[in-house]
Amino acid sequence: MKSILIIEDEKSIQIELQEMLKNAGYHAIILNHFQNIKNDVLELFPDLILLDINLPGQNGEMILQEIRKESNIPIIMVTSRNNESDEVLSMSYGADDYIVKPYNPTILLLRIEAILKRSVRFQDQLKYHNLTINLKRGTIENKDQEIILTKNEMIIFSYLLENKNRIISRDELMTSLWNSNEYINDNALTVNISRLRNKLKEAGIENAIETRKGLGYILL
Repeated sequence: MKSILIIEDEKSIQIELQEMLKNAGYHAIILNHFQNIKNDVLELFPDLILLDINLPGQNGEMILQEIRKESNIPIIMVTSRNNESDEVLSMSYGADDYIVKPYNPTILLLRIEAILKRSVRFQDQLKYHNLTINLKRGTIENKDQEIILTKNEMIIFSYLLENKNRIISRDELMTSLWNSNEYINDNALTVNISRLRNKLKEAGIENAIETRKGLGYILL
């Protein structure tokens, strides 16, 4: 389940966003204190952030800048100010999108979905249970160890993680590899899945990839 961090000081909007996100199948987290937002963000490491521009004693655009120094977590700026200069500034500071209150819930959810789908391919790091997946280094890491994945293993794992809790057919995984110019046959896919399972087990996650007979695989 994807986690979304709500950084918004108006209680009514906090609750409204949380309910909307929960109903859409997301894990919604509300940040209720604003003293050390950047550190809280890095500790919680959500999949996406909804960040208000106007926070008590702080400017959301400055917070955006601080987060961007250390993380590429997707951020949507949410504001009541319909000001073109704010939108330009936010996007120049690294915001992934910008939406003005009162927003259309359906449009906001569609934007969130689109950003999450494309962000998996461009983030330097992903989270899975207690593991950090370092896409640049091609590793999975926990507190005690770093395990190296091959290019094919990383492509397969990233795709399964992007579609977590959904059954992915073998053909779909093969297509994902072909789109990355990695041409492997059906037997090679089986071998790569087996090796990936073993490496996840070594990292402390057993039974991570489940085979659904006649259907494909699912990352739990």
